[in-house]
Amino acid sequence: LHKEYRRQRQMCIRDRDQDEALRLRQQGVILPLEQLLKQAMDRYPGAKLLEAELEEKHDVYIYEVELLTVDGVVRELDLEAATGRLLKDEEDD
Repeated sequence: LHKEYRRQRQMCIRDRDQDEALRLRQQGVILPLEQLLKQAMDRYPGAKLLEAELEEKHDVYIYEVELLTVDGVVRELDLEAATGRLLKDEEDD
């Protein structure tokens, strides 16, 4: 069951490379990463950015951002790349 879930997840989530992200940004499909990173960092003042990547889930572009808060907690935030809408904010295990 676990292997099947991972296979399905890989089919519906695709990491986007930098060239494609730039093209999508230039076409106005997604917002600039810098803009959404500021939004994410404003939620957790003093946090450090661990990782940010653009993914496609079910035909929706999502920035997945991982932050290390000043309390030492890793937070995973998903932001809709087209609108900046917060989709998920949870503690990462």
